[in-house]
Amino acid sequence: MTDMSSRTAGRGTPAARGARAVRRSLAVRRSLAVLAGAAALATVCGCTTGTTGADGGATGPRAGRTAPGGPADGKAASTAPARPADAGTPSPKASAPAPPPRVLWSPGDSGRDIRELQARLRQVAWLFEGPSGSYDARTEDAVKGFQGKRGLPRTGRTDSVTWRRLLAMTHEPDRWELYLMGGQPAAAPDTRCLTGRVLCVDKTSRTLRWMIDGRTLTTVSVRFGSQYTPTREGVFRVYWKSRHHVSTLYDSPMPYAMFFSGGQAVHFSSDFAARGYAGASHGCVNVRDEAAIAELFAQVRNGDKVVVSW
Repeated sequence: MTDMSSRTAGRGTPAARGARAVRRSLAVRRSLAVLAGAAALATVCGCTTGTTGADGGATGPRAGRTAPGGPADGKAASTAPARPADAGTPSPKASAPAPPPRVLWSPGDSGRDIRELQARLRQVAWLFEGPSGSYDARTEDAVKGFQGKRGLPRTGRTDSVTWRRLLAMTHEPDRWELYLMGGQPAAAPDTRCLTGRVLCVDKTSRTLRWMIDGRTLTTVSVRFGSQYTPTREGVFRVYWKSRHHVSTLYDSPMPYAMFFSGGQAVHFSSDFAARGYAGASHGCVNVRDEAAIAELFAQVRNGDKVVVSW
């Protein structure tokens, strides 16, 4: 009892109380040191401590996971500059060159589309002859000139790029721009032309048919008088033929003339041959194909019918 009482009494002495305070202080310091070390380790390793939820699962990020955007292995992202690419590393392949534009028309082609091409080239003064409908050497040279002026390859072939440029600079040609020099199809003949021997002249289609009993033997392009000197319409007869005729009124040659109404005749016209429908006659029916009119002159007789109609 004496020993127990003495120990109990000793605990309350100032010395004992001081010792206990020192021990508690040391324990707190050790705990703080452990916590600080754990925090430092978590920072280096990228680990976080999670708490346990009511269902027993973790409510915080799991150990080993990285923050969004961080490296996959949990290591801190490097701040060192990226290494330059090895000079020997091949660069990506260059994109393949664009295919050449599609060729629409080229020398040797013919038809209505070629007439339009030629008419548009005339509008921009790269072609001076009237449309023929044949992609000839003059058309090829005109296309080359147009292409070169605009920095396009001078191929002489009309490709899609060349055609788009030409369309942007020109207007839609009308019928008589397309057939400036003739060559247009003939209209159906007037019913008055279906019997006998007839020079059947159509002012709408600007054509003349040489017909016998409803059958067309020859068709040629023709030109008429202007609004001030119009070609008369109606049914007439050839009353005089003059192979080397010269007009006494206009002092102009009228070869292969076949007169049908006063001073009006069907005859060859060198002006029509040169300028096409850019000009007009003084009332006569002009033919521009000299070979055709020469053959026609040899077949037509005085008294044969002439029908001029719209």
